[in-house]
Amino acid sequence: MDHLPEYGSDEQRDADLLRVDFLDHDTVDWSRLRRTTYRVQQRFRYEYAGPISALRQRLMVVPRPVHGDQRLLCHELEVSEVRFRKRICGDRFGNVVLEINIPKVEEVVDFDVSVLVERLPGRGQHLERAKGQALDVYRLPSALTRPDSALRAAAVALACSGETGGDLAAAVSSWVYRRMSYGFDRTGVHTTAGEALAAGQGVCQDYAHVMLALCRLLDIPARYVSGHLVGEGGTHAWVEVLLPGPGQSVEVHAWDPTHDRRADLKYLTVAVGRDYRDVAPVSGTYRLPHQGWLSASCRVGVAQLEHEIAA
Repeated sequence: MDHLPEYGSDEQRDADLLRVDFLDHDTVDWSRLRRTTYRVQQRFRYEYAGPISALRQRLMVVPRPVHGDQRLLCHELEVSEVRFRKRICGDRFGNVVLEINIPKVEEVVDFDVSVLVERLPGRGQHLERAKGQALDVYRLPSALTRPDSALRAAAVALACSGETGGDLAAAVSSWVYRRMSYGFDRTGVHTTAGEALAAGQGVCQDYAHVMLALCRLLDIPARYVSGHLVGEGGTHAWVEVLLPGPGQSVEVHAWDPTHDRRADLKYLTVAVGRDYRDVAPVSGTYRLPHQGWLSASCRVGVAQLEHEIAA
């Protein structure tokens, strides 16, 4: 087992880990991990053509407190403007929302977010308590997953395979992967699942929306996941299907249709919802007259490892 450094307290350990260099994730033996600590660093910069006022910023970039084998250890937010008010709250899906109010910005404002997340793999299935009515929100179409005739026809064809449950969800992921090609120039944040499928091209968000639309047509409750993939910049999106579990619980199975694979230890969940609109990482309003531009950067990596003892 790799030896972990000694700290005076958990708080001091977390504070130090927020500032250590990333480990080389390409050298990690992911099959032997007993515990992994990940660090996420993000910067969001807004630049304006002139002074603006009454900026109300909403950030959904801090992971859920607990999600399966993933646990939020700590987070830090730094705002370049001295005068601001911050509020932390939760939404209807259990996500963490940061609300920031700034009375005035001259030209530029930066939001720097640092997050520390721990995963303890091998602790059994990801189960959540959920009654039938609670799952209905993930069965019904949402604004960006409303089906059209092409999606309905695809769902009929997939249903004819005779597969059910997790096997059917896997078939949906493979179908989306085969029908779509990755590209940045054909879709945007308002593109629907039907539009993305018609274009035959999109980004991870579009792959997820097409899979969600098909799962819901097949009566498989499924939700959009916003998060990170270790080794990639920016955010990533995938799908969680919710299958019947023991009692009043559901088994959560995460699929990434962009790569047609199960989401593994390289995936970090930030938020879940019906589609992208529920979990947009940044949104907000401000008082005109000047136009603004957003730029973002992101680093995600492994900060600390603990391996299983070799047999």
